[in-house]
Amino acid sequence: MTTMLISYLSKSGHTKKMAESIAKGANGTGCTVILKEIQKTTVDDLKGANAIVIGSPTYYGSMACDVKRLLDDSVREHGKLSGRLGGAFASSGMIGGGNETTLLSIIEALLIHGMIVMGNADIGHYGPVAIGAPDERAVKECETYGKRLGELAIRLAK
Repeated sequence: MTTMLISYLSKSGHTKKMAESIAKGANGTGCTVILKEIQKTTVDDLKGANAIVIGSPTYYGSMACDVKRLLDDSVREHGKLSGRLGGAFASSGMIGGGNETTLLSIIEALLIHGMIVMGNADIGHYGPVAIGAPDERAVKECETYGKRLGELAIRLAK
């Protein structure tokens, strides 16, 4: 069984909607999808997943402290996530609000863990982003991202 954990922080509901859209895209791929708020996600949850997708609102150009706390806690398991698939998504309040820097801060932690991160040539290169509430473009991008991650997770698990 291939498991994808989608963990997110959402105070306004925007990042949650993105997480749900990623899950919708991944559900048809054969992955078992676990959707979980970041505050309820443990390091053991990370270790139990084949694919880990983390979403955060953008605060001062970076991930929120709750997201950073989980990644900081994961240091004690350094190396145990190596070879797993990782991904990131983010929301911000405005264009130029720091979505890309937020994605890159999450992706850096995943890469340091030795995870595989899939880029995207024809949608958001680092992962899906939304400006405010996810519009139709953002929702579709999240669904496409979830589908691609799910398909890759299945291939990597073979």
